[in-house]
Amino acid sequence: MPFDDTKGLQIAIEEAITGRDEGGVPIGGCLVDEDGKVLGRGHNMRIQKGSATLHGEISTLENAGRLKGNVYKSCTMYTTLSPCDMCTGAIIMYGIKRVVMGENDTFVGGEDYLRQRGVEVINMDNQQCKDLMAQFIKEKPEEWNEDIGTE
Repeated sequence: MPFDDTKGLQIAIEEAITGRDEGGVPIGGCLVDEDGKVLGRGHNMRIQKGSATLHGEISTLENAGRLKGNVYKSCTMYTTLSPCDMCTGAIIMYGIKRVVMGENDTFVGGEDYLRQRGVEVINMDNQQCKDLMAQFIKEKPEEWNEDIGTE
């Protein structure tokens, strides 16, 4: 039985809430293999760790640890927001074949490029993900603009 995308996104949302509660950008993710095993989960930690690169998807990959290359090729990356160009690159580099995002109203990342490279991209259009980002952007617009590289 295939892994439930709603369950995978819920794990990513839990991570996003953890990031928000830590004072960071509320974007979370999780990496799930074809058997439904969660290999890693994480959240954006740029603010918390003073990092230039620790987006939600990158944190998820970091927390998954070193995996054999063929493992990624059967995985799904769940993320609360459309992956930026950096995270898109990591998804492509590791050969992750499927991305399920919470929403792309707030930000549209490399979705078209992912599709061009053969990655299945699914948008769950999740209101909770939209609300988390809307609240964060309203409260911390400078941090949001820094996170996406516009300021």
